[in-house]
Order: sequence, then C-alpha cells, then structure tokens
Amino acid sequence: MKALMKTTKSATPFTVEKKWHLIDADGLVVGRLASIVANILRGKHKPSYTPHIDCGDNVIIINAEKVKFTGKKTTDKVYYKHTGYAGGIKETTPAKILEGRFPERVLEKAVERMIPRGPLGRAQMRNLRVFKGAEHDHVAQNPETLDVAGMNRKNKVGA
Repeated sequence: MKALMKTTKSATPFTVEKKWHLIDADGLVVGRLASIVANILRGKHKPSYTPHIDCGDNVIIINAEKVKFTGKKTTDKVYYKHTGYAGGIKETTPAKILEGRFPERVLEKAVERMIPRGPLGRAQMRNLRVFKGAEHDHVAQNPETLDVAGMNRKNKVGA
C-alpha cells in the first residue's frame, strides 16, 4: 500500500538553489517583461515552487531605459503618487520617467506591483537588479542570458 502513496516535497530555504539570469530589455514591452521577471523572482518557473519560501532566482536587467510601451501608453498612461499632505496627489507619465534621471524605476515598479506585498515579497524584490546602461556589476556571478524576445514575438516592439 505504501508504494501507491505520493508525497509532496516542500522546498526549504536550505534546499533552494538560486541561479542568476541576465535580461537585455532593449525594445521589450514593459508589462510582458515584468510578468516574466515576476514569475522568475517568485520561483514559479521551478517544479519545486513553494508559495511561502523565497525559491526564486536573481534577475539582472540591463538597458532599462530602452523599454517600450505598446500603443500610446508612453504619453497617455498616468502614474499617481501621494505626498501624504492634503491635496498632495502627484502624477507623471512613463515618458517623463524614461527621459528622467532614473529610467529604471519604470521596470522596478512594474515588477514590484506584480509581486505580493509583505515580507516575502520584499525579500524577492531584493533579488532584482535593474541597470539603465549595458554594463552591470554582477559579472562574477556568471548570469545566464535569458532571451525574452525569443519567447514570444509580441514581447518585442517592432519584431
């Protein structure tokens, strides 16, 4: 009888193996890239996925300033934030952020909004590194390149 019983293996923090992935975001659609990165950060691409354990991998994104939006979202989409004071709601567009000083925040916030909130989500977000140029300082980790544009033709604008 025991041979027929199936047991589910649950991952523990000690049994999780973390890899490093490198993604070139040049010409990729923001939402599609963010959903792929969020799944990798959470570990949902692994067969040993456990919801309450940080079993995701580390992700490095380069060329974050070259991401694209489909349609007129670059100018028509509006991001809101509140300062905490009365009447302190501020708004901005992705075009302003991408032209500004920190263009990598568009991708960081897109991924952050796809990760569950809480201590586990904050720990998973620490595994994301976004750079606005082509250089990154994690060469020693030997990241494997992930071709997001090759996964689906819709992932890249103009492909």
